[in-house]
Amino acid sequence: MRQRPHPQWAAWAFLAPVTLYLALFYAYPLYRNLDLSLRNYTVRSFVQGDAPFTGLHNYRTVFDDPTFAPALLHTVVFTAVCLVFQYAIGLALAVFFNQHFRLSATLRALFLVPWLLPLIVSASTWSWMLNSESGVVNAALHAVGIDPVNWLTSPSWSLTSVIIANIWIGVPFNLVVLYSGLQSIPAGLYEAAALDGAGAWRRFWSITFPLLRPVSAITLLLGLVYTLKVFDIIWIMTKGGPAESSTTFATWSYQLGFGNLLPAFGPGAAVGNLLVVAALVFGLVYVRVQRKQALS
Repeated sequence: MRQRPHPQWAAWAFLAPVTLYLALFYAYPLYRNLDLSLRNYTVRSFVQGDAPFTGLHNYRTVFDDPTFAPALLHTVVFTAVCLVFQYAIGLALAVFFNQHFRLSATLRALFLVPWLLPLIVSASTWSWMLNSESGVVNAALHAVGIDPVNWLTSPSWSLTSVIIANIWIGVPFNLVVLYSGLQSIPAGLYEAAALDGAGAWRRFWSITFPLLRPVSAITLLLGLVYTLKVFDIIWIMTKGGPAESSTTFATWSYQLGFGNLLPAFGPGAAVGNLLVVAALVFGLVYVRVQRKQALS
């Protein structure tokens, strides 16, 4: 009789496909990006593969660049404002749709449209809406007696414009995840609180918000990772301008590596690695917090 395979070999067989996938599409690109940031790559050396090793020179170049401080500030502001408004609006909509009224499912499906559209379509639509001369937003402002705003061509408004567009795109994701979390909260808790005389706000702050904390944590973490690497929306709407007023690390990395006649592959990869490190740090913080909550 044939000997049955050892369970450990079966476990490795099931693990092999995902391990291969992670190695090809995650580990190797990260290694190549790290290698790019530690060498002086030019177009010729990029093709021939003989770029000299320069250590942390590309990182020092990035830190000394006058664009670094504004790009860092824009990245922080863009990420923080988008996260706060996406989560707040998504939570409000999730609580609203949790009432199970007529057409609730249909309206929830309509709110998913911004999340399902290709980013190039969303960005192009917002570029048309915020156009200084023919945009529908300025037309509406003019109708109520407000002077038109140069949304995409003014250094004072360009970052605000891309933030508004990204909030609109990210709200459906928060709505879906938070709504799923609300479904797991027992209805009996709300009934008991109502019998004790707790109002709607009291029930929200004492029941909904605390029990939704684990779901909120993963929602904010995923939103943070997605927002840090947002490139399409900003590049299509403003290309990081005008005067680098909406430049973030994502757009700056692309501009360094591909947006110039003489591409700076090393510094561009270094900026990209800074984004990877930021996302990794927040991910480790999340894991640490989750472990403390599990032990407490």
